[in-house]
Amino acid sequence: MEYGGQRDYRERTDIKFETIKAEEVKFGKNNFIEIARKKAVTGQGESTEFIAISRGFFGRDGMKRFKRSLTVPDDVDVIEFVCKNIKAMSSGKKAAAETADAETPDME
Repeated sequence: MEYGGQRDYRERTDIKFETIKAEEVKFGKNNFIEIARKKAVTGQGESTEFIAISRGFFGRDGMKRFKRSLTVPDDVDVIEFVCKNIKAMSSGKKAAAETADAETPDME
């Protein structure tokens, strides 16, 4: 339904989200980035799959708390664009803790 040219999103409250697969990397003291393949299913049974890139932290209780999320359509051209440009814009540096671990010789 539209009101003044804007869609009324209250109609879409019957959408359920399912996580198909998720991978995460921890960084900093208690932060993480999760990349997940998800599916949005409407009450009418229509579904759309997408990739979600989320950033969050672990609460004092150890539970994940999500702060921000970006969804990427399940389109190979868009995914290749995102991956290629993230790598191109990276400085290539590793986190300080990873660098220190790599430089510490094993004492065997």
